[in-house]
Amino acid sequence: MTARGNLFIVSAPSGAGKSSLISALLKDQPADMQVSVSHTTRQPRPGEEHGQHYHFVNQDEFKSLIAENAFFEWAEVFGNYYGTSRVTIEHTLAKGIDVFLDIDWQGAQQVKKVMPESIGIFILPPSRAELERRLTGRGQDSQEVIAGRMAQAVSEMSHYNEYDFILVNDDFDKAQSDLLAIIHSQRLTTASQIHTQNDMIKDLLAD
Repeated sequence: MTARGNLFIVSAPSGAGKSSLISALLKDQPADMQVSVSHTTRQPRPGEEHGQHYHFVNQDEFKSLIAENAFFEWAEVFGNYYGTSRVTIEHTLAKGIDVFLDIDWQGAQQVKKVMPESIGIFILPPSRAELERRLTGRGQDSQEVIAGRMAQAVSEMSHYNEYDFILVNDDFDKAQSDLLAIIHSQRLTTASQIHTQNDMIKDLLAD
C-alpha cells in the first residue's frame, strides 16, 4: 500500500540558498518528489512555460479560484496574485508523492492552518556577514537595495521558530544531505510505515 506523500513547507530569506537546495535535491532523486507549481496573474518571463514554472491565469480567473476556496494560500505581491492550489496538492499527495512548497512565512502560516501535519523547514545562512556577501556577490543591486534586502531577511528570519526543522546552509553538500535526511525521517514515521509495511507487520504479529 502506498503511503500518502508529505507536504514540506520550505522558507528562507533571500540569499540563504533555498531554491538551489530544492533544485539539487529534485535533480538527484526519483519521481516521488516534486515542487508545487503556483498560480499567478503576472505575465510569463522569457523561458517560462505554463504548467512548468507557473500556472498563468488572469485576475478574473484567480479571483474565481479564491471564491471557490481553491488555494491553500494566496497573496498579492506588487499588483500580482500568487497562490497554491489545494486540489492539485491533495491529488499529488494521495499518489504518495512528496510535495515542496517554496513559500514565505506568511504563506506557511496559512498552509499550517489548513494542513497542520505539513512539515516546515526553515533555511538559515551561517551568519549575517555571509548572507550579505551572497547578496552583494550577485553584483546586480546597489548598496541601498542590498541594505533593504538585509533588513527584510532579518524580519523573515525572526519567524524561524514557527517551523519544525532548521537547516543551516553553510556547506551546500551537507545542507543538501541534511534536507534529504529530514525527508527520509518523515517517511519512516510510524504512521507512514503502517501504510507501507502493513502486510509485513500483520505477518510479524500473527499468532
